[in-house]
Amino acid sequence: MWQQFIDFFQSTGFAAVGWQQCVMYLISFTLIYLAVKKGYEPLLLIPIGFGMLLANLPFANLMDKGGLLYWLYRGVKLGIYPPLIFLGVGALTDFGPLIARPQSLLLGAAAQFGIFITFLGSILLGFTMPQSGAIGIIGGADGPTAIFLASKLAPELLAPIAIAAYSYMALVPIIQPPIMRALTTKKERSVVMEQLRPVSKTERIIFPILVALLASLLVPSAAALIGCLMLGNLFRESGVVDRLSKTAQNELINIITIFLGTTVGATANAELFLSAGTLKIIVLGLIAFSFSTIGGVLFGKLMYKASGGKINPLIGAAGVSAVPMAARVAHKVGQEENPGNWLLMHAMGPNVAGVIGSAIAAGILLATLG
Repeated sequence: MWQQFIDFFQSTGFAAVGWQQCVMYLISFTLIYLAVKKGYEPLLLIPIGFGMLLANLPFANLMDKGGLLYWLYRGVKLGIYPPLIFLGVGALTDFGPLIARPQSLLLGAAAQFGIFITFLGSILLGFTMPQSGAIGIIGGADGPTAIFLASKLAPELLAPIAIAAYSYMALVPIIQPPIMRALTTKKERSVVMEQLRPVSKTERIIFPILVALLASLLVPSAAALIGCLMLGNLFRESGVVDRLSKTAQNELINIITIFLGTTVGATANAELFLSAGTLKIIVLGLIAFSFSTIGGVLFGKLMYKASGGKINPLIGAAGVSAVPMAARVAHKVGQEENPGNWLLMHAMGPNVAGVIGSAIAAGILLATLG
């Protein structure tokens, strides 16, 4: 009787659960808690957290060859899911503020500063050059781009890079304001910007076609991300494929988000995730994101001076591609200084420019290091 009970117990996962699995369960529960209770990036942190839980269930073998998550993970490994996410993002994005003020592209470019600073720092900490490139892209504050590049350059680091990227995206309202206040004066933060000019439908239709063409010719390795982003936006702006636009905005992006988040979380195997390297990546991710914010704000100050005080430098912080959260944070900090200030639409220009900038930065790193 007792021997049968012992044999049954040893056949269950309980017998194989060690301290490493328990730590991973705790991390999984924490991510789900932050998503549900605090509202931090719930669309990604819930599937990532639950995927992490599934990956560390003994004997379940969900990520082993032939398992359910093994097959779903092919979309990450083959670079299919991130461009499809970009298709949905493009269909959801209004590029009007960027078209109305094209110089916002410069702010989006400046806010990629943290990517290359962290790339160099990662090399100094002993990571290989491809691994350093994958870690540095966290500074772009763009989860799908981080996953895309990590899957190509450093698949063994995919889980910590993805978790760091989405965690810092969720923490934009906490991380960015102190940096913004430290680098700007009250006078600069109080600047009220002129209303943006109206953008015609013709401009809106030409923009995604032109950007897809020029960006893909400039950095061919970024064509999958940029091309899908702009195709989704063309669906939106053309006005003649409403069904396709709505599918990209809703059903498609929702399904791919489930698959992407769950399988990325499932790569967080205890033996690989619980290492000194993971802690380094978390710290480097914070450095990357902070320096990207610094780069955007400093370039915003330069534009403030060049424009004779007409551009509020706070919008530079929105150059990271955490859309639309970074733009909302810039708007909120500006209103704290001047309640009549309305920076949201002005900040959306650099914000969507940051999406393009991070994709191009990823393409450069992939072409150089891949």
